[in-house]
Amino acid sequence: MEERRRRTRTFSLLAAWGGVLLGCAGPALAQTLIQSEPGRALTGSDMAVLEAREPRDDLPCRVTPVKPAVGFDLKFHAGYEVAVPMRELAGLENLLTVIFRVAPENAPERAVYFSQKIRVPSIEPDAKGDAYLQGSFDLGEGVYQVDWLMRDRTERVCASFWRAEAVLTAKDRELALVLAPGTVAQADQDEFAEEPPVEKDYSGGPLSVKVLVNFAPQNSNAASLQPADTAALVSILRTIHRDPRISRYSVVAFNLQEQRILYRQEASDRIDFPAIGEALRGLQLGRVDFARLQNKNSDAEFLASLIQNEFKVRDGEPPPDGLIIAGPKVMLPSGIPTEALREVGETEYPVFYLNYNLTPQLTPWRDTISQAVRYFKGAEFTISRPRELWSAVTEVVARIVKWKSGRRPADASFRGSHLVPPR
Repeated sequence: MEERRRRTRTFSLLAAWGGVLLGCAGPALAQTLIQSEPGRALTGSDMAVLEAREPRDDLPCRVTPVKPAVGFDLKFHAGYEVAVPMRELAGLENLLTVIFRVAPENAPERAVYFSQKIRVPSIEPDAKGDAYLQGSFDLGEGVYQVDWLMRDRTERVCASFWRAEAVLTAKDRELALVLAPGTVAQADQDEFAEEPPVEKDYSGGPLSVKVLVNFAPQNSNAASLQPADTAALVSILRTIHRDPRISRYSVVAFNLQEQRILYRQEASDRIDFPAIGEALRGLQLGRVDFARLQNKNSDAEFLASLIQNEFKVRDGEPPPDGLIIAGPKVMLPSGIPTEALREVGETEYPVFYLNYNLTPQLTPWRDTISQAVRYFKGAEFTISRPRELWSAVTEVVARIVKWKSGRRPADASFRGSHLVPPR
């Protein structure tokens, strides 16, 4: 706790850039992939430092490697954190240049080079504490050598070297990672980038799904949607998008706190991630409508209306083969009235709930959406780890296939393998 307080008192560069491919020029976030020999883009002294692999502290700094870990996007994320004493940066504006390379340990010739320039404002000579920087990159499974250096305008150098082991645990062996083994890649800078085409397999018949996503933070009292929560919810959508058996997607992005539908996409052969990202830009969780404050049941009424409108099949439109609700737990004082759910009638498709909950042990009871899904004899899956997301989507699509083919379970109220028990 004291360390956290100390950090907040110091000036923090916090250059929250993912690893930027070598060739950066101009604005701080500009990036260029060097297609030719990397050595031509580095100074001779930079290459000499990397090749020597001898730690340097001409420019004092502490480098802490970040151990590779699989994210919800099914990529290994690795990186580092750097602390530089403020006294070392005192004076007029400075420029820090970070250069590092990452190479598979058994294939050094496949090294990928990264670079970033960080402009440092003028700092008083008596400044105390540390400045902090961080960087990240993505990996496929494997063991890698990381060679890292940072220099300032006076050519003082800090250099560090370490091994990064991106290895799946025994429980995660079945995960279908996005990056191939031995792959080094730039960290995604746009989480709403267009999803690459997926090779489809419609041997069992193409599937159509409808997805309702509550883009909301884990903490219902938060004034903004946290980056980690956004990344996890987008990863749920991407995992669904990547299933080769699905051919059509309908998407409704909403936020319960604002009681607003943010984005709607009718049946399409792809999910428009850039459009969803643009829609989320207008999300303002800190603003509360006065009329909603006066109506204590407004959240439940919005959710009931959403279910009534989205669960019903519009005239002239074929029903989806499955409907999926995704998002964090919604704990409302008053649940959705049974009468409101009864108006929907029996659904012509199975219903699923992917409950994004990083700490299920703290809230083991059913939430408001869970109770509604249970009314429609749906299945709920708790998503706390990447492997749970992958296995849940795999199971959901398999059940949709069975439902569509008429092989429905004897008990229509089938449950997910990670279903939270009723209390």
